[in-house]
Order: sequence, then structure tokens, then C-alpha cells
Amino acid sequence: MPLSIVELFGYAPEDNSAVAIAPRTSSTCPFVSGRCIKQFKSGLVSGACTLKPTNSGPVICCPNRMYGEDYKVLLDVAVDAFGAGMRLCRTQSQAAGDGRDVVVFGKHWGKELRLPSRISGGGYFVDWILARLDPTRSLAEFVAIELQTMDTTGSYEAQVHRFLRTGTLLPDKQSNINWENVSKRILPQIIFKGHVLRQEPLCRKGMYFICPTPVYERILGRLGGNLRPYHPQPGALTFRQYDVGGPVAAGKMRALEFKGQMTTTVDQVALAFTSPSNLPAPGVYEQAIRAELTP
Repeated sequence: MPLSIVELFGYAPEDNSAVAIAPRTSSTCPFVSGRCIKQFKSGLVSGACTLKPTNSGPVICCPNRMYGEDYKVLLDVAVDAFGAGMRLCRTQSQAAGDGRDVVVFGKHWGKELRLPSRISGGGYFVDWILARLDPTRSLAEFVAIELQTMDTTGSYEAQVHRFLRTGTLLPDKQSNINWENVSKRILPQIIFKGHVLRQEPLCRKGMYFICPTPVYERILGRLGGNLRPYHPQPGALTFRQYDVGGPVAAGKMRALEFKGQMTTTVDQVALAFTSPSNLPAPGVYEQAIRAELTP
């Protein structure tokens, strides 16, 4: 199914302003002020932030795209979990000492924190930890954040190469959104991390999962769409959805728009994952076999 590029190095491909051309020339990401992390096997830097399948709205396909507007998604979680007036800090020494300081641990902010594993040498990284400090600048509580965008199948390299060489942008019929991979890969990790975090006395609001709306909808579909809502608590899992906004003028980047959230528990997700309710009708395999065996 053809994929069209909606955002390339942060801007619309058809945007020929100087501010849009600059990151294409240097292969830099305007959201994290570093080199674009998406690269094809040939070595060509992708630069694609958001793609559009023919049967869907735009889908953010790069995690760094979610960090636009100075890591707005992290501050949103800090406010939701700890209350209004929170501010993000890179180090404890930057804290003002009024109970509203949140030290951030994660990529681009310094150190990522690894969750221990029962297997020697194993473990998982949590994408982000937000640690609120009390007025004495000591740890008061924290929440964890996982962030997931979308993978693709095939390659849209020819589309990017053609555009960078000629300025012509055509949909690439050799690539598609890999919807299933996200469900298979991320859900077991969320369940494991959620169970580890619920043992932490200071992780009082559980874990947040940030993703584009189409990813959230696919995950709900994979889980049967019937997760029970809960209020934030130890062992909670809060899904937060974001999408890019509509087209903007040349030299501008689309806004990152919050589309809603839903809180459930790790137990609800684990039960839905291992006991799906959206199964096909009984006998479908038998029918398929008989159809092939019929002369």
C-alpha cells in the first residue's frame, strides 16, 4: 500500500523555505537538534517524520518527532501525574526547591535508567523517568514513560532519494505501515515493566504509554477494545495519544496535538493480551482446509 511523506526533516516536503531546506541539507532533526536517527541500509538518511498510508491519516513514524515543542509530551505527563505548575529539570542541582521540580532521566536528557532483569546481564530500559523532588530536593515520587511510534515494512528509500535529487514526491508502492509488529513487540515489554514498577512505593501513578492515535487504536483492537478504565494508581497504565496537526504555512512546523488519554491497569492489558476476545469464528481453519481439499 503506498506511503506518502507528510513531514521530511520536520517540514512539509513541498516547503522550499530556507528554514525547511536547511535540515535537509545537513540531515539534522529539528526536534532534538541532532542528526536524524532514521537511516536506510544504503546509508541514505531517511528524514521522514510522518507518513500517510492511503487508508489512514498521517502516522508519526519517528520517536524524535514526538519531542517537538521542547519535549511538550514530557511536561504534559508531569502535569497530569503531579499537578499544575511542574517544570522539567536536567539535574537535581537545577531544582528551585519548591516541590515543583521534575528531574528527567532519558535519551537526550542525560542518563537512561535500566530496569533490572531476573536474567543475569539482561533488563530493559524505560524510555523516560520523571522524578518529582520535594522542597528539600529529595525524591518525592516518580512515573515512567514508554513512547512508541510506528515501524514500516518494505522501503520508501526510492521516494526519499527521488525527492532529494529532483524535488519530485511520489507515493512509494513498496512500503507500508507495520501495524502488527508494534503489538507483538511492545505489549509484552509494557506488561513486564508495569509489573516491575508496581512494586515501587514511590511510583504512585504507574506508567504512561505515549503513541500516535493510529497506534493506540491498533493496540486497542489487538486487545479486544474492552479494557476497563481505572484511576491512576500503582500498577496503572495510562495511554496518551498525539498526532500532528493540519498543514501550516511555509517555514512552519505542524503542531503536536494531544488527542486524549485512557487509564487502565497492567493486569487488564495482560489479561486481554493472553485471552483475546476478538477471535474469528470457530471452524475457520477447517473451512480453509476443506476448501483446498475439495476437487
